[in-house]
Amino acid sequence: MSARSPSDQALSRPGWVQALVTVLAALVAMGGTAALGLWAAGAAELPDGAFPRVVAATVVTSVGGVVEMSGAAGGLAETAAELTVIPLSVTLVGALVIAAGFLRPLRRRAVADAGELGAWAGKVAVLWLLGLLGPALWARQTFRISLDDDAISDITDLFGVTPEIGFTTDVPLSLFFGLLWLAGVLVLALLVSRDAPLPGRLSRFQESVRPAAYAMVALLLASVVVGLAIGLDIAANREHPADTFAALLLGLPNLAWLGLTLGLGATWDGRVEGPFQLPMPHALDQVLRSQDVEALNVGTLTEHDGRWWWLVVAAAVLVLGAAFVMAARSPAQVRLWQHAVRMAVALTLTVLMICLLGRVSASYGLSVLGIGDLGGDLAGELLLRPRIWGALGLAVLWGLVTGFLGGLLAKGVRRRRTTS
Repeated sequence: MSARSPSDQALSRPGWVQALVTVLAALVAMGGTAALGLWAAGAAELPDGAFPRVVAATVVTSVGGVVEMSGAAGGLAETAAELTVIPLSVTLVGALVIAAGFLRPLRRRAVADAGELGAWAGKVAVLWLLGLLGPALWARQTFRISLDDDAISDITDLFGVTPEIGFTTDVPLSLFFGLLWLAGVLVLALLVSRDAPLPGRLSRFQESVRPAAYAMVALLLASVVVGLAIGLDIAANREHPADTFAALLLGLPNLAWLGLTLGLGATWDGRVEGPFQLPMPHALDQVLRSQDVEALNVGTLTEHDGRWWWLVVAAAVLVLGAAFVMAARSPAQVRLWQHAVRMAVALTLTVLMICLLGRVSASYGLSVLGIGDLGGDLAGELLLRPRIWGALGLAVLWGLVTGFLGGLLAKGVRRRRTTS
């Protein structure tokens, strides 16, 4: 048995330098994506040099960090604000870079023990927490609210009221959620990659879990690619393409994965009030602008534009393609009902993830001497939340059907290869 060469030993024991490169590359990629998206959205014009701090806050929220909104306007007025949204474009970029850097030293390895993988992941985690600490501490700023209402503006000037809204980061909680996000990315990377070794005790799950995990990641990425193509086409035909590029750079997966669940038949509850200008298709904005919470699904969208039925076709093609990929990467002896069950479980977990990450909640309000109450004309609200149980039930049905059909297609392809 030949001894390992020095290069093999270096490959098998990735060090701190490789971990540092991986973390820095991820943070730079995330910060660059957030900065470009916010710049396209006009955030570079924010006062008091706030743009870098807003970029830092965007990076923190993209990994599950907690950014708290606050308001102040003196004793004669009251302000309120809330924001809960994950910029999934930034999240996706960071996850892809982290996963690539984590898997690179593990290539061409047949086996790795749990201690070795844990040590490599631990190095990445330590440097990730240190790197995330900077944006978490930097993400804090206060803004003065500009008032469009002349009467309210005159009152605030008369009484010396300066309404302000600011944001700050809950650093410990943000680091905790950032660490959970990193753990999820690393585990998923190990499950998806064929080249990365698993510890001996987990290798028995390789044939059942890895094909399904790979298929779901492929499904999510394919949805994003389709959304990107549509977004670029929209940008090329709009008078102000910067708004579309802002949506692509900050929230492309938010819209693409929302469209995937809508194509599967899911319903989301949503509402838009006030001057919120949403970087989303016009029909979607029209459905959400209602006095009450509005049901958002393919049916309500097609009332404004019949072309939205194509979401169902796109979802069917993408999910069936994912089922075929899963079956093709599975061992030949796997039965059709097993393909169906595995696809149902995988798709249900994927839809659950989309429902949890795709929620949006934003609001603000101002009241001066009782004029313009926090829910009145000087307020705005944006709400988007899924009907989870219905979405999960549909995911189970789609998974069972497409898993069975994908297994049939894969078996047919195998037969043609063996006979040719």
